[in-house]
Amino acid sequence: MSNIDNIRMGRCGFVALVGAPNAGKSTLLNSLVGSKIAIVTHKVQTTRARLIGVAVHGDAQMVFVDTPGIFTAKKRLERAMVAAAWEGANDADVVVLLVDASRKIEDSTRSIASGLSESGKKTILALNKIDLVKRDTLLAITKELNDLCAFEKTLMISAKTGSGLDDLRDVIAEFLPKGPWLYPEDHLTDITERMLASEITREKFFLRFHEELPYATTIETERWKDLKDGSVRIEQVIYVERDSQKKIIIGKGGQGLKTIGKMAREELEELLDRRVHLFIFVKVRKGWSDDKERYRNMGLDFVK
Repeated sequence: MSNIDNIRMGRCGFVALVGAPNAGKSTLLNSLVGSKIAIVTHKVQTTRARLIGVAVHGDAQMVFVDTPGIFTAKKRLERAMVAAAWEGANDADVVVLLVDASRKIEDSTRSIASGLSESGKKTILALNKIDLVKRDTLLAITKELNDLCAFEKTLMISAKTGSGLDDLRDVIAEFLPKGPWLYPEDHLTDITERMLASEITREKFFLRFHEELPYATTIETERWKDLKDGSVRIEQVIYVERDSQKKIIIGKGGQGLKTIGKMAREELEELLDRRVHLFIFVKVRKGWSDDKERYRNMGLDFVK
């Protein structure tokens, strides 16, 4: 998609969105970019890999990096997600620590703030969901976190309603280094259509099932075929670790899988603006969370 004629001078840099699980990073990314490129659910740890979203504000091109939530990781997949988040922060020119102000400050958020203080990165504190919080609470959160890290700015925002986002864009643009834009002006993301399709289906899977089942699975788009009539045939596989999980997903009479497929297909048709023939299969692959290839397909490093 690159076109050297479209590259402009101004300000440009990478902006990492970090925070505890379910702080609203993916919602914020979608709002800043103006398009859905990251899946959003009410469940924690929905984002697994780093996602790139590009937005323009004045003469500045902001390359946002949505990272997995940072928490105390125990399993290999969790450690890979947290490693990806810190790598995104370390590689960024500006870091935005997003905090859900409607919840009590967690130890994971305090730990992130302390870690960012040691990094020396230009860091902005963004308190999210301010429409749900009293002013005195916001001031108390601001003081506690600024005692842990010398934030360049503290902003009050609502990623869902858009309140305060223009101020956030202004501050980010101010902190970005001067230089040429990295992408053409109309570029929104580096996520491929195949990966986007997998993510959309995973979002519907998270919304459909509860408890631990979504975290015991991974979804991959194995085949993508453009058809002569302009439609597309997409074949995906949901990998699980046990036969019992496969039976739950398929459901009685295949109803569980049909529901996920219908929800994913309808959104994909809207996003791709074309007819979609979506076929989803469920396969048992014991120990997939220890399989290097699965991590590569998710865009994560295989960690010990």
